[in-house]
Amino acid sequence: MTEIFGVPTQALFGQLLIGLINGSFYALLSLGLAVIFGLLNIINFTHGAQYMLGAFVAYLLLNWAGLNYWWSLVLVPPIVGATGIVIERLMLSRLYKLDHLYGLLLTFGLALIVQGVFRNIYGSSGQPYAIPEQLTGGRNLGFMFLPNYRAWIIGASAVVCLGTWFVIERTKLGAYLRAATENPVLVQSFGINVPRMVTLTYGFGVALAALAGVMAAPVYQVSPQMGADLIIVVFAVVVIGGMGSIAGAIVTGFGLGLIEGLTKVFYPEASNTVIFIIMAIVLLVRPAGLFGQQK
Repeated sequence: MTEIFGVPTQALFGQLLIGLINGSFYALLSLGLAVIFGLLNIINFTHGAQYMLGAFVAYLLLNWAGLNYWWSLVLVPPIVGATGIVIERLMLSRLYKLDHLYGLLLTFGLALIVQGVFRNIYGSSGQPYAIPEQLTGGRNLGFMFLPNYRAWIIGASAVVCLGTWFVIERTKLGAYLRAATENPVLVQSFGINVPRMVTLTYGFGVALAALAGVMAAPVYQVSPQMGADLIIVVFAVVVIGGMGSIAGAIVTGFGLGLIEGLTKVFYPEASNTVIFIIMAIVLLVRPAGLFGQQK
């Protein structure tokens, strides 16, 4: 059996694949957080619960309405995104002129409520969600076996992340969004409804979390705790990349997933803490994050 640095090739590439899959979810979730923080200056702690909600809505659509995975990919993001719009209009819009801490406390409380409700109904154990028939099986690449669904997760996440980056950084809509964070009065003078744009942006960030939840359901099962277990790591990813940085969220998400996978091969004891160690080092050297703007 071929080895690299004393590690069997199949084991090494297998962990890299797991790292890329985790990185795909880190990137999607941190991208949603970056979009929300970049425009609203809200640290959205409800993001993990909204990720979990996406998985549960897909599960309920399958079991109650008979709508499969592909329908869920289309329907779940706008459904969960709509709940985000309600939250923004009724609650978060009242906090924009206050300290960031108020938004964090509100969203943290909402996350606990949502997770508690689903835990009381479904318990703490995970509910199975089958891989769609079209993506079952895999391909033997010689040096490793690549499951089709895992490849789909990586490819779809990359497309969504790059598409979001392009819209925000390279289009007129994105220019308006970025301008609204600096001077909303000026943007309003161009006839643009800034409050509506802010609301829709929050809904879009929530929809990204819901999309990640649908894609994660066949991999991690559907559990009330799935968001709570992930959100702390995702916040670390956002801090490392730079709060509000779209490119930082994407690059750091995928990159840290790979680093985490490599750590599991060469030093498994540090695999659960390596991201936080990197975060501490980055904050010491560059407090604004790798892609953040120094003030």
